[in-house]
Amino acid sequence: MKIEDHILFTANHKNWKVGDKLLTMEEPQIAHFLASVSNTVNLKIPEYLTEVMNVEEIMSLAEEIGEKEVWEVLKTLKSPGTSRKLNTMIFEEDKKLKKLLLDVAKALLTREALSKKFPVNFPEDPITELRTTPMYQEEHINFTAKHGSWIVVKRLIIDDKTPVADIARILASINETTVSKIPVYAGIDLKGIEEWFGDIKKAKSESDIKALVEKLTNIPIERYAPKEFAEHGKLYALRTALQKMGLSIDIPSKSLEKYLEKV
Repeated sequence: MKIEDHILFTANHKNWKVGDKLLTMEEPQIAHFLASVSNTVNLKIPEYLTEVMNVEEIMSLAEEIGEKEVWEVLKTLKSPGTSRKLNTMIFEEDKKLKKLLLDVAKALLTREALSKKFPVNFPEDPITELRTTPMYQEEHINFTAKHGSWIVVKRLIIDDKTPVADIARILASINETTVSKIPVYAGIDLKGIEEWFGDIKKAKSESDIKALVEKLTNIPIERYAPKEFAEHGKLYALRTALQKMGLSIDIPSKSLEKYLEKV
């Protein structure tokens, strides 16, 4: 049986029942739909981390850090002192497992702190209602896509034994897929954006961080993204700048996966 080109996202867990399906597979529509899925999952990830870390305290720390100037926010996010604070907010004693969760906590803190300074979500609305028929009656998270040679299936059937952090993992994995594919369909020039930041190898010193922020806030995004996707392009510029400091606004699914394999 031939599978039609499509992108589908559905979630059914407790009171969260949302979903949508894209069949109009024009490239701009694909990019917009993927951005909507990204926003949808990113809004939910924090609540599925509450069994492994103190999300409320992390949000409070993000508020505190977010009051600083942008370069100071970045410097603080990267500081060993911030890592030590985050360590106290993680519900794990094993050092190796704690390190995996620290990677997750850092990304959450970075996303929330920087949200006080920049948009960290795409401009599309998240999916907030069920607009399609789910493939499964059970509680689940399901993301499938087929467009030409691009085929992806990310699925989790949820039962009483499913760790809550596993739901965060699948949502983070879906986000990573959408983030990787949006530039392809939106016509965003990632290589050009990387070249814009090319004279900064790693930003560690105060002067390097300030130079990085200067580059970020003055990027001529119209060179690297169509007008329709200018705001999306700015988000990829932010991601590229953060890479120069070893920071990310995307929860790392692999860290959660490795953690769950070992607990």
